[in-house]
Amino acid sequence: MHLQLPPGPFAAYLFDCDGTIVNSMPLHLVAWQKALAAHGCEYPEELFWAQGGLPTRQIVANLNKKYGLNMPIEETAHAKELLYFEMLPELTAVPEVLAQIEADHGRIPFAVVSGSIRDSVVKSLEILGLLDKFDVLVCAGDYQRGKPAPDPFLMAAQKLGVPPEKCLVFEDTDLGIQSATAAGMQSVRILQPWERKQAEAVVKA
Repeated sequence: MHLQLPPGPFAAYLFDCDGTIVNSMPLHLVAWQKALAAHGCEYPEELFWAQGGLPTRQIVANLNKKYGLNMPIEETAHAKELLYFEMLPELTAVPEVLAQIEADHGRIPFAVVSGSIRDSVVKSLEILGLLDKFDVLVCAGDYQRGKPAPDPFLMAAQKLGVPPEKCLVFEDTDLGIQSATAAGMQSVRILQPWERKQAEAVVKA
């Protein structure tokens, strides 16, 4: 599976992390469900995918509101991250994105723009030996308004010293694509695991 990039040239690539660089979303789902079960909170897979791209603490707040719960936000988010870290040895890269990174690294600057906390992003990239590929990391806590607001991508462009319109974004969620568009950037949509399975099934058929 190869990525179809819009016509450039581009002066920087901005990558979401979870689900884009690293195939971590299935692991995050398991970690969320285990952490939330301790509070009697269900997290259906459909809702998990719908909230892809949101900061961890925002997800806990959303679930509290949706189900009328009072889960401690910091404690629940921390517990979820610890459960995710336990599964990191199972982590793999998204092949077509990894190929793009390896092909263009050193030619233009790269940034990671994520809704996850910095510790989670760093550990995910380290386990795959990719951390040194990126010039800038923009993570949850670095900005006030997360995706779909343009702030995270605009911050990354500013840190790289590249005009927004010269940046190309790689994203796997609708919120991320909306954020990139709001920032005045073109984007490449990365298939999520369930979409990838559907696409592979069509090819085999």
